Amino acid sequence: MDRRLATVLAADMVGYSRLMENDEQGTLARLRTHRIELIDPAIDKNRGTIIKTTGDGMLVEFSSASDAVTCAVEVQNRMLRRNADVPRDQRIQFRIGINLDEIIFEDGDIFGSGVNIAARLEQSARAGGVVISGTVHDQVSGRLDFQYQDLGNLELKNLSQPVHAYRVELDGPSDDVEPIEEADTKVVKPSIAVLPFANMSGDTEQEFFADGLTEDLLTELSRRHELFVISRNSSFVYKGQAVNVREVGEKLGAQYIVEGSVRKAGNRVRVTVQLIDSDSDGHVWAEKYDRDLDDIFAIQDEVISAVVATLPGRIEASQQEGLTRKTPSSFAAYECVLAAKVLHHRSTRQANVEATEMIDRAIKLDPDYAHAHAWSGCIRGQAWGYGWCDDRETMLAECEEAILKAASLDDNDADVHRLMAAVEILRNNLGRARYHQERALSLNPNYDLVVVQMGELLTWSGRPEEGAEWIQKAMRLNPHHPARFWSHLGKARFCARNYHQALDDFGRLPSLDMVQNAYVAACHAWLGNDAEAREHAEAVEAVQPDISIEDIVATLHYSKEDDLYHFVRGLEKAGLS
Repeated sequence: MDRRLATVLAADMVGYSRLMENDEQGTLARLRTHRIELIDPAIDKNRGTIIKTTGDGMLVEFSSASDAVTCAVEVQNRMLRRNADVPRDQRIQFRIGINLDEIIFEDGDIFGSGVNIAARLEQSARAGGVVISGTVHDQVSGRLDFQYQDLGNLELKNLSQPVHAYRVELDGPSDDVEPIEEADTKVVKPSIAVLPFANMSGDTEQEFFADGLTEDLLTELSRRHELFVISRNSSFVYKGQAVNVREVGEKLGAQYIVEGSVRKAGNRVRVTVQLIDSDSDGHVWAEKYDRDLDDIFAIQDEVISAVVATLPGRIEASQQEGLTRKTPSSFAAYECVLAAKVLHHRSTRQANVEATEMIDRAIKLDPDYAHAHAWSGCIRGQAWGYGWCDDRETMLAECEEAILKAASLDDNDADVHRLMAAVEILRNNLGRARYHQERALSLNPNYDLVVVQMGELLTWSGRPEEGAEWIQKAMRLNPHHPARFWSHLGKARFCARNYHQALDDFGRLPSLDMVQNAYVAACHAWLGNDAEAREHAEAVEAVQPDISIEDIVATLHYSKEDDLYHFVRGLEKAGLS
């Protein structure tokens, strides 16, 4: 363990749960923007190091107390100006606490009373405010041109001794920010407790094996910052006991309980795991793993991936990727990618422009981040596909260049092969696309974007019924899937001659683009709904008055002449030429 004196800054977003409930995508996008444009640059400029981030907070280490306070004041003053025209109930605000003390540095994380006090001071700060400890005040008073309000000795939660604290005066008047309600201070994350796995081997020596597996699972789950994991000391109280899941959940404050057993015989091991919702006492998921002992780490990874994937509301592409994925050297780059994904899924021209800017920032922050290059290709491919660019050939070249760069950096990224498959589809090389598509599935079989593209590929290949099944599977994997999944399903249903179902699918889209209107027109034409067919054909012509059937067909990738003719004949019947 490395012990050293350091200044620790703890920051937390106010009212995170309320803002996320009201507008999840918008809140995430705005938060990422603040991080990229303001917070992370301020930390870099003041020589800070981000130790960890969570969905709504971060922990930062500074070697200088002056740098930490300067950074905090800059962030809060600029956030005050950014929020000037934002309704109070929509503002993103932060609380910041700063402490100077000895910390323990181990495995890329920091611990100790220095960290704990900073976190408690942060909880004592007002929305938009900064609270510092007396030790920090001693260092910066007279050195920095700020004013401080003496708060006296504060009794902080779970600390035996009071802490002398000061509030840093900011640009705004002191009554401009209000103390936040207690409900807003609560961390809203799926909380999970892992109970000690039961040793079913009939061998007391295997008790160590069962306990070790439990502890490894706890450790790995704790690395997932989207989860709130109950500590080992709390969960191991129940070792060897028959438990009532509801009571355990209530006592530990855990929404989900993981319990399981280990049975070892020779060089084989069977691990059973189940995830239980403590509120309803209902089983969310259960699985059994039979493996050679040499494969115990694979068992652990599978369990962790499955548990995380089943938690409601936590469906996010980067969270479902394999745990062996290379991680970026910059958390800022990672979060840029997340923001770019949110924008990409909105499927509008303006959102695509913003997504391009965000993904380019990610690459600038971490040039060797394969996943960022992969999504650069995906976002540029979207611009090419929808014609949201002045030079389509240049855009396609940029798309391919980005994907090839990603592949050179990490050939084990499912998104890399998903996008290489997409490029081959654009080239109408469906056989080569199938290779990359199956490679992507082998790397991450439960990734909704990979699964939905398998459905698209099968549709283009003349197997639309199978394609529709894959697309529906993707929808089940991600209940919060992008709206465009309905478009993929509608196209598969049309190709399968299921016109009524196709119309129902397209009808679930918030709006129709030119190609989608063409499909709806063809559906109505084949059903004999001449007026509706003509209405949607006119919607196609309204977007591009000189559009021809050949222009529309050029965007499609049917491998079978019958399927292509079926679509073309539908457009002709709708009145397009």
